[in-house]
Amino acid sequence: MRPNAYFPPPSEHRAFVRGVFERVAERYDLMNDLMSFGLHRRWKQALAERVLPRNGSAGLRDMLDMACGSGDIALRCLAQAPAHVAFTLCDSNRDMLRQAQRRIDALPAGQAAGRRLRLLCAEAEGLPFGGRSFDAYTIAFGIRNASCIASALTEARRVLRPGGRFFCLEFSRAHLPGLEQAYAAYAGRAIPALGKWVVGDEAPYRYLVESIRRFPPPQRLGAMMEEAGFARVSWERLGGGIVALHRGWRL
Repeated sequence: MRPNAYFPPPSEHRAFVRGVFERVAERYDLMNDLMSFGLHRRWKQALAERVLPRNGSAGLRDMLDMACGSGDIALRCLAQAPAHVAFTLCDSNRDMLRQAQRRIDALPAGQAAGRRLRLLCAEAEGLPFGGRSFDAYTIAFGIRNASCIASALTEARRVLRPGGRFFCLEFSRAHLPGLEQAYAAYAGRAIPALGKWVVGDEAPYRYLVESIRRFPPPQRLGAMMEEAGFARVSWERLGGGIVALHRGWRL
């Protein structure tokens, strides 16, 4: 697909995306609630429950939450993880990391006792960690913002230990009759209008809509995960297929 006013060419992609999130960081959580009618919370909780199922999370010591945004995924996992599990929250945008730090600072006294939470600014395509550093890697609504999805997947596998798991929650293709057309109409009109009203700028949300439109369907992303070396790749559709939760293992 050719670049347009709301989707940059590859050479400008990284700086463009950084600028997008600098503009929306202060209202990031509010816009997520408005755009999804609060459903993003349910989808993120589903991801947290796959990472830390009720029947236990044996072997989980270190978790990386990439493109952490305001910290939704890591903090949901923190609330149900054993005390020894350490969390690294990583994002390429320092404004978003400041939002995550505010949420961490607002935790009730003692809630994070005995757990390690660290924040780090880095790109998904070039992580500053040694190989085999983590037992779980999560990325929610972030991989489509990578300048190279294939490189981000390769890096994700590199930093996972053998037996480590990869989880990716991302927008997808609605599969219920009529929902895809209805969602496309809503996204193309209502989401930019909400952005202009709440943030004062519709351009970041026109990029959001375009990035969703261009993102690979589940079958293609699954194939890309396999090409990156992941095994036992699977996905499940949520929200009528508006989003999909992808999983893979490093064996």
